[in-house]
Amino acid sequence: MSNMNSIGGGVKDLYGEDSATEDQLITPWSFSVASGCSLLRDPRYNKGLAFTENERDAHYVRGLLPPAVFSQELQEKRLMQNLRQYEVPLHKYIALMDLQERNERLFYKVLINNVEELLPVVYTPTVGEACQKYGSIFRRPQGLYISLKEKGKILEVLKNWPEKTIQVIVVTDGERILGLGDLGCQGMGIPVGKLSLYTALGGVRPSSCLPITIDVGTNNEKLLNDEFYIGLKQKRATGKEYAELVEEFMYAVKQNYGEKVLVQFEDFANHNAFDLLDKYSSSHLVFNDDIQGTASVVLAGLLASLKLVGGTLADHTFLFLGAGEAGTGIAELIALEISKQTKAPVEETRKKIWLVDSKGLIVRSRMQSLQHFKKPWAHEHEPVKELLGAVKAIKPTVLIGSSGVGKTFTKDVVEAMASLNEKPLILALSNPTSQSECTAEEAYTWSKGKAIFASGSPFDPIEYEGKVFVPGQSNNAYIFPGFGLGLIMSGAIRVRDEMLLAASEALAEQVSQENYDKGLIYPPFTNIRKISAHIAAKVAAKTYELGLASHLPRPNDLVKYAESCMYSPGYRSYR
Repeated sequence: MSNMNSIGGGVKDLYGEDSATEDQLITPWSFSVASGCSLLRDPRYNKGLAFTENERDAHYVRGLLPPAVFSQELQEKRLMQNLRQYEVPLHKYIALMDLQERNERLFYKVLINNVEELLPVVYTPTVGEACQKYGSIFRRPQGLYISLKEKGKILEVLKNWPEKTIQVIVVTDGERILGLGDLGCQGMGIPVGKLSLYTALGGVRPSSCLPITIDVGTNNEKLLNDEFYIGLKQKRATGKEYAELVEEFMYAVKQNYGEKVLVQFEDFANHNAFDLLDKYSSSHLVFNDDIQGTASVVLAGLLASLKLVGGTLADHTFLFLGAGEAGTGIAELIALEISKQTKAPVEETRKKIWLVDSKGLIVRSRMQSLQHFKKPWAHEHEPVKELLGAVKAIKPTVLIGSSGVGKTFTKDVVEAMASLNEKPLILALSNPTSQSECTAEEAYTWSKGKAIFASGSPFDPIEYEGKVFVPGQSNNAYIFPGFGLGLIMSGAIRVRDEMLLAASEALAEQVSQENYDKGLIYPPFTNIRKISAHIAAKVAAKTYELGLASHLPRPNDLVKYAESCMYSPGYRSYR
């Protein structure tokens, strides 16, 4: 037996790894204090070349690193130089994900300091492509996968996650990823991306964020036939089976992380999104970014645009293309804000808002066949089949696209808006860029420079007849990080619409005169952390006012308190 034990180069084979045949079981041992190689492999503590001389000695990493000692600033400079050499955005995405798995603090430092440049990489539009190819770029699992196989064991699965105190969960079931449709289990890119923004833009510490994908199958034939697909190869479970899995998940989350964990639903299909929000908003701290986040950020843009177009919100007439989660969510929040300003009942203020879906203008005569979330928007009017006819009939001052279908704001539509209004407001919100209802260039050119334009995905500034137009980006990343921080720091137990209105008003207040002069209705992302702190403070103030806060007593200066709560990605010194 003794010569069996010396196979591994004369060292006793304590755990039987060398002498075990392939079908014998071995135990994966590990030790707990991070030092030497294990410290370099732990993304939370690894600093790469930034370990000081003393730290290299104290933590047994001397010789495991080249002798140079870099500052974090120098590491950031080198990283950005490397990133800028990639031509393909997806390669930048993969490089950033690798960095996140290697050195967490450097990843957030780079993201915070280069937010305008990197936001389109970690978020829309590149994250959409990453999800479509998630199977082939998949390296290391990120987040937690809960599939139908885990039914009855979800609480145990949550306990497998190494962090015990979680404050924010972003969860998707992958059925409607951006405007790209059903990507099944590959939708994990969305919760991972959103949570990196919670940390970078809202200052929520990374260890308290948990990305989750609920896998109930997929109806995407291409994925079902793909030998490299990483999810369950079956058609989507629906009805009772689906509801039971989600219910078990929601209660396991509460049991494991307590009453105040924020669950953000992301990229669920319409029918489930509304039902889940209705069902759990009274028992859990839940937020649907597609319905509520989008609504809040669009309302902020509308409130800010009043400085450019004049009048109050109630003076405007709104026409939506798309009556799904985003469209009806935005419409409802606009109606609530007008109601708050004018004291008119919301049933009355809804009449200023019209929606067009795939069958045409939503009108009273279609009532029988409408899904429940569209019914409040069915007003008296003769049927109109297509968007151009609706624009001419309704004469809107604001046109909002939330259809998920690209190229739908045609030249005729934009020209009609420009002939009806001195400064037509055109919002093409569908993501990614390929699904945008029209491009910035089309909006400015077709309206002859009259339009005030914002989109969901970023567009570069456009020059038209010697004048430079800077399109705004109506991006949920303005709202949800600060909104989440406000809920966490006040210890909120429920989300209410008043908090969304507070977030919109806070964002609109952050638009400066300088921004308006460029035709912008959103502030630039460069000082997004300051903006997030203001949003968090406003949301927290509203939470305290509504009696839904559990973090007592209320701090005096909420903006200062928000800033003091934010995670900072600078390196820590190790003793």
